[in-house]
Amino acid sequence: MLDELLGRAELKDRIEALQEEKRHLQRRAEAEEERRSEAARKRQEAEAEVNRLEDRIGGLEERIGRLSATDDVEVSFRGTETLRGDRRDEVLARLDSFETSAEGALTAMVTEDVPDALRDVLGERTALIRRAAPCLVCVDDAGLVAAGLAPPTPPAPFVEWGDSFRIDRSWFAPVKPTWVALVRSDRFALGVYAGDAVTPLDEIESDVRGTHSKGGFSQARFERRRDQQVDEHLGRAREALEAHLGADAGEESRAGSGADGPTPPADADVVVLGEQTVLGRFTDLADRTATVDATGDPADALRSAVRDFWAVRLSLL
Repeated sequence: MLDELLGRAELKDRIEALQEEKRHLQRRAEAEEERRSEAARKRQEAEAEVNRLEDRIGGLEERIGRLSATDDVEVSFRGTETLRGDRRDEVLARLDSFETSAEGALTAMVTEDVPDALRDVLGERTALIRRAAPCLVCVDDAGLVAAGLAPPTPPAPFVEWGDSFRIDRSWFAPVKPTWVALVRSDRFALGVYAGDAVTPLDEIESDVRGTHSKGGFSQARFERRRDQQVDEHLGRAREALEAHLGADAGEESRAGSGADGPTPPADADVVVLGEQTVLGRFTDLADRTATVDATGDPADALRSAVRDFWAVRLSLL
């Protein structure tokens, strides 16, 4: 009552209200401080992530710059050569005899992407590998040897350090007798390739119209007739190959197939060479097919095809 008379009750109520407001403001201040701390933490994390990404971008840009600089450098092969026969065997023997310390010789089969290991060793000369690919690259860590070879039957891509180069002769030349067929739209020849010599076994030559002359058949009729002639020729060629390989041809070979001859071993390789447009008819019979440009009579064309297919391109890096 006395407080009311003196007016202190109102003052006490005011004080309590102010204290409550103070506590409320303190709680707000504390909450705001927590929010600021959380915001600062998130900002620091974001800044760290930005720095990490900037470093990564910088590294990638530097790598792109190195690659671009390598591509722009004017480099050329120290020499190129097409290897056949004894010369091929001599070069392969030299590479095969190379010996160095452990992890001193690098061998890589390159088809598309150049391995980083080769980039590190060759530097600006890496651009030469792209020109020579697909190729088997042999380099040593001292820079004494740097060569690329284009094997006719290349292995799967690989990269390998060792104390010598990894050279497999079967990548460059047959290590056992190999059946080789040449197939064109008007010629077929089959032989066995062994010891750098081709032994002809069979041949078929068909009269297939070449070009359409004025008058007579229309162009459409001429093309239909020619397609029929090519189809008949390829059928005879396939029957002859099946007969020689001991496959089930489904019927006795037609005249001219000449199925008499040596029978290949069960593991003999079969290579079919010729025009790209006709090779699809023989892929199921062949271990490997390739396009070659061989003309002339069947036997000579077969030898020419074998010579071209098993030629090895040597590029000195």
